[in-house]
Amino acid sequence: MQSVDNAVTDVAFATKKFFKRVLPIMLVMLVCNQLNRSNIGYAQEHLQADVGIGAAAYGFGAGLFFVAYAIFELPSNVMMEKYGAKVWLARIMVSWGIVSFLMVFVQNETMFYALRFLLGAAEAGFFPAVIFYFARWVPAGQRGKATAIFIAGSSVAAAISGPIAGMLLSLHDVLGLRGWQWLFGFEGLLSVAVGIAVFFVLDAKIQDAKWLTAGEKFALTAAIADEDAQHARASGGNPSGRINRWKMLLNPQILLLCGIYFSVQLSIYANTFWLPSIVKQIPGTTDLSVGFLSAIPWVCAVIAMYFAAKWQDKAKSKRPLLVAALLVAAVGTLAAAVATPVLALVFLAIAAMGFKSASPLFWTIPQSGLHPVILAPAIAIINSLGNLGGFVAPFGFGIIKEQTGSVIPGLFALAAASTIAAALVFFLKERKTEAAAVPAARSEEASPYAVAAK
Repeated sequence: MQSVDNAVTDVAFATKKFFKRVLPIMLVMLVCNQLNRSNIGYAQEHLQADVGIGAAAYGFGAGLFFVAYAIFELPSNVMMEKYGAKVWLARIMVSWGIVSFLMVFVQNETMFYALRFLLGAAEAGFFPAVIFYFARWVPAGQRGKATAIFIAGSSVAAAISGPIAGMLLSLHDVLGLRGWQWLFGFEGLLSVAVGIAVFFVLDAKIQDAKWLTAGEKFALTAAIADEDAQHARASGGNPSGRINRWKMLLNPQILLLCGIYFSVQLSIYANTFWLPSIVKQIPGTTDLSVGFLSAIPWVCAVIAMYFAAKWQDKAKSKRPLLVAALLVAAVGTLAAAVATPVLALVFLAIAAMGFKSASPLFWTIPQSGLHPVILAPAIAIINSLGNLGGFVAPFGFGIIKEQTGSVIPGLFALAAASTIAAALVFFLKERKTEAAAVPAARSEEASPYAVAAK
C-alpha cells in the first residue's frame, strides 16, 4: 500500500504527464474542429459567386449546423457512454472530416443546407466527450485548468484558421479546383487523418497508459475514485447512473447556465462566421490579407484568456470575473458597431478578449459541482442548448445584412445580449473553490447542481 505522501506525489506526476502527453492531442483535435467550423466564413463570397448562395442562405446554412448539433448532442452522449470517449472522439472526427470534404461538391443551396446539417450531426458530442475524458483522467483540482487550456486552444485555432484559409483560397484553378474547394477538401481530409491517428494514440483508461508507472496508475485511479465517492455522498448517492436527462431541464440553475452560455455563443459564432466579411470592408484587402487581419481578434483573445486563467486560479468566486468578461464583450461590440472599418476591427478584438475569456470562466462553475454520473449528460444539455446561439447569430446576421446591407444592427443586438448575460450571472449559485476554507464534501452538499442527480 502506498503512503499518503507517495500517493500525492504519484498523482501530481501522473497529472503532469497527462498535460504534456494527452492535452496536446486534444488541442490538435480542437484545431481541426475550429478549421471545419469556421471555413465557410472565409468562403462566403466565393460560394455566393460560384454557387449562388446569398447572405440569408449563407446565414441559415451556417446556423443549421447548430440545430443538428443540439438535436444529436444527447444521443451522441449516450453512445459515448456506451463505447467510451476514445472510440467516440475518433468516430466524431472522422465523420465530420468526411462531411466537410463533401462540401467540395456543393452545387446549390439545398446541398449546402444538407451538408451543414450533417456536419452538425457528425460533430455532436465532441465537447462533452472531451470534458468527460478529463473527468476520468484529471483530479478535480486540475480539471478546471485542463478545461481552460482546451478552450483557450479554440482561440489559437481561430487565429491560425484565417491565414490557412487565405492561403488555400489563393489556390484558384490549381488542378482544376476553385480556392474554396481546396479549403473544404484539405481541412476535411486533415480531420479524417487526425481522427484515425487519435484512435491509435489516445488511451481509453488510466490502466491502458503505458506512459504511466504502476504506482502512478494506482494513485491516479484511487484519487478519482475517491472524488467520485465524495460526490456520490454529497448528491445523496446515485451509483446506478440512471439519470433522466430531460428531467434535468427542470433544474432552474441548469436553465440559467444554458441562457448565459447561449449569449456567449451568440458572440463567438457571430464573429466566427461574419468577422471576415466585416474585415473585407477595409479598403484594399484581399483573401490573404483578410485571413491574416481576421486572426487579430483571436490572438488578442488568447492573451486575455491567459491572464483570465491566472486571475481565476486566485479567485474564490468566478462570478465577478465572468461578469467583467461579458461586459468587456458588450462594450467592445457596441463600439465596433459605430466605428470605421479599421477601428471596428480594433474594438472587435477587445470584444473577443471578453467573450472568449467568458467561456472557460463559465465552465468552471457547473463543472465543479456536477456529480460524475451526470457530468456528461448535464454538460451535453448546457452545451447543446447554449450552442443554439450558433444558429441564431449567423442566421440573424444573414437576414439583417440582406435586408439592410449592413451587420451593424446585429452588433447592437450582440452587445445587448452580453449585457443581459452579465446580469444573469448574479443569479447563479456557485460552489466555492478549494481556495476557500470549506471542506470539499460540505461544499458539494450545498451544490445547486446536485439536485440534478436526484
